[in-house]
Amino acid sequence: MRRKVEAAQYVSRMCMVCGVENQAGLHGRFFVLESGELLGVFEPRAEHQGYPGRLHGGIVGAILDETIGRAVNMAHGDTWGVTVKFTVRLRKPVPLGGEVRAVGRITRDTSRVFAGTGEIVLADGTVAAEAEGTYVKLPIDQIASSEFSESDWFADPRPVPAEIDVGGES
Repeated sequence: MRRKVEAAQYVSRMCMVCGVENQAGLHGRFFVLESGELLGVFEPRAEHQGYPGRLHGGIVGAILDETIGRAVNMAHGDTWGVTVKFTVRLRKPVPLGGEVRAVGRITRDTSRVFAGTGEIVLADGTVAAEAEGTYVKLPIDQIASSEFSESDWFADPRPVPAEIDVGGES
């Protein structure tokens, strides 16, 4: 299913999930969709496997946690979340050797916390994993141990597509 992309979210330098300079990372990209959801796109490599040819379940969780946690930025651009509760249900193996797509959305948003859900959708439309999480809102200076600067958080330099496949039939 194809969706219109409204914007790309910022990325970081060294984050395990979105860090463009993290050699061990997933180099994720995040797109705000016209549906009000956030799409994360990742290209896991062999070093991210659990069983041969399968993405490690902990990395599946990290992808979903990051995608859900970032979804709040669509409504509150300067809001940062810290995970306080997170559950994931692994339904099917996530294969290596291609892109992994996660869709996240906010389901509750209060002044102090937000909650959301998300899923990893395979190319055939099958949901491989689903998750829900609760996050506390904090300013970045209460989260990061050092000064957070433009060298740590910046606009994604890669081209932004006008439309993108979120998984399933195009």
